[in-house]
Amino acid sequence: MRRPSILLGLFTIALASLVPAAVPIRPNVLFIMADDLRAELATYGSPARTPNLDRLARRAVQFDRAYCQQAVCNPSRSSMLTGLRPDTIRVWNNSVHFREPNPDVTTLPLHFKEHGYVTRCVGKIFHNWHTTEKGDARSWSAPEFLHYESHGHDAPQVAGPLPPNLASGGGRLYTDVPLTECRDVPDEAYYDGRVAAEAVRVLGEIKDRPFFLAVGFWKPHAPFNAPKKYWDLYDRAKIPPLDPRRPAGAPEIAFHDAREILGLPGQRITPTPELVAEMRHGYFANIAYMDAQLGKVLDALDRSGAADRTIVVFVSDHGYHLGEHTQWGKTSNFELDARVPLMIAMPGGASAGRRTAALAELVDLFPTLSAFCGLPEAPRLEGKNLASVLANPAATVKPAAFTQHPRPGYYDREPEKVPKAMGVSVRTARVRYTEWRDWKTGETIARELYEDADEPAETRSLVGEPRLASAQAEAEKLLRAQFPPRKN
Repeated sequence: MRRPSILLGLFTIALASLVPAAVPIRPNVLFIMADDLRAELATYGSPARTPNLDRLARRAVQFDRAYCQQAVCNPSRSSMLTGLRPDTIRVWNNSVHFREPNPDVTTLPLHFKEHGYVTRCVGKIFHNWHTTEKGDARSWSAPEFLHYESHGHDAPQVAGPLPPNLASGGGRLYTDVPLTECRDVPDEAYYDGRVAAEAVRVLGEIKDRPFFLAVGFWKPHAPFNAPKKYWDLYDRAKIPPLDPRRPAGAPEIAFHDAREILGLPGQRITPTPELVAEMRHGYFANIAYMDAQLGKVLDALDRSGAADRTIVVFVSDHGYHLGEHTQWGKTSNFELDARVPLMIAMPGGASAGRRTAALAELVDLFPTLSAFCGLPEAPRLEGKNLASVLANPAATVKPAAFTQHPRPGYYDREPEKVPKAMGVSVRTARVRYTEWRDWKTGETIARELYEDADEPAETRSLVGEPRLASAQAEAEKLLRAQFPPRKN
């Protein structure tokens, strides 16, 4: 009765003897992140120029319905990298380092590090510049390479005189540089070019050991300042026109003042049609620039000899508005902010090049990658393993995805330092339903409902629409299970 086990053991020993000791048997992970990238890629039906993400999609499963847990950098990244939702880690703003309320929490890279992997960070992975503790040193096997440790806020660095800015400048500074900038400079003049170069170097250094390499690109985050050759890829007149209308029936609390792009109250710009077109052009140029840097890293992986044993993940931290709904930037629960591009390429994956409509969340990445690499399950994780979807893109693992955001959007910069309200949102296969709840009392003060056929335009809120009664009831039930109404 024990003969099959004996034969299997002998086979395993024989196989191991054929593998050089320096070559890892466990899969590596190349984890690539973009910043502020909505699902604006060619493989998602966009005119964006993304040839390198196109080729990654041919070897990956593309998730067409993946969602962040909060549409702003720190809460989203902290949630994704701990596998815990914002309410669990109590991080809803960009000011609180996730370890302040969670000193002992295990992160995704730390979990790999604790189980024998070399873990390295190049660029922006954790939200890593507003605190005295940059990123999360304990998660990595070597110090993080951060994107602007020694240079200004994405100001171009070139030898000799700086080429002229061919864009208008945007009418205001984005921190300390023009909001829009089009200069004829090399890729390495800006952060992402330097991030790509360092990622290629680090990959060459660690390729013969089991590795978790995280590469975080800054773009297409503002400012809109890709090198000129990426602006030149687009005919501005052919970039999709803007529909700025707000959804009919949507409550005022669903919106924000777009201060990241338009400026603070009292210092706001009113963008002209020409500036709107320029900013949208610049966002698309930023996407093309980021894609080109990602291509350099994929090329290095192919040259390394490790590609056939490396899982490649590409994801964004959240989506973005480019004037739609009168909104610029992020910090809402609308589909354009909540939905993110997600691709997972498995070595020799049978589902390579396929797309899935299965709902997925960023908290699902921790349990998925951990399981595929044979690591023990980390405690308390709130996501689901997506393995069944990667094996069969027609499968599903969850009935809903959840996103939330406070009001004011950046409440930590207000005198009271606490939200006035929290919007909690559920995305099912058919609708997005959102409740806005008073922070102090828990009372629901506003609601929204949008149907899938109207996403992401969301032209009309349909709360109470009879034909959607059953879909709304299902969404309400799912939402209140995840975000139970407070009992006073």
